[in-house]
Amino acid sequence: MRAVASLLLLSLSVACLPALAQPTRGPQGPASDHPILGIWRLAVPDTDCLETYRFRADGTTLVTSAAEISESVYTIPNEPDPDGFYRLTDRITKDNGKPDCSGNVMKPGANATHFVRFHPSGKLFLLCAEASIEACIGPFTRVRGEEI
Repeated sequence: MRAVASLLLLSLSVACLPALAQPTRGPQGPASDHPILGIWRLAVPDTDCLETYRFRADGTTLVTSAAEISESVYTIPNEPDPDGFYRLTDRITKDNGKPDCSGNVMKPGANATHFVRFHPSGKLFLLCAEASIEACIGPFTRVRGEEI
C-alpha cells in the first residue's frame, strides 16, 4: 500500500512540474518600436525643475524629479485608441522618499492611470488625466544621446 501511495504521490508531483516550472512573470514591456520607449524630459511650468522619465523596454521606468528618484512598472497598449490616446498605467515599486518637483513624496504601491498623446513628429507627448487634451501637462520632450 505504501508503494502505491508513493507512486501516486510521485505521479502527481511529476504532473505538477510544468506548472511549477513556469517563471513568475514580471512586467511586460511594449513592442520594441513603441514611441514611449526612451528618455523624456518635462520642464515643470513656473519652476526651474526638470523631470526625466526613462521608459524601458522591459516595462519599467526610472523617474527623477527634483530630489525624488523612483522606479515603477507600466503598461501601455501598442496602438492608440481611435482618438490617438494611449492609456498608460503605472505602479510605483521603489521611491527614495524625497520630494518631487511639486513637493510631493510618492509611496511605493501608488497606482496612476494617464493618457498619452504623441505629436506626429514623435519628439513630444502630452500626459493627460483623461483621453482629452483639455487636462494635460507637457509637452514632454524626447532626449536623444543618453542611455536608457
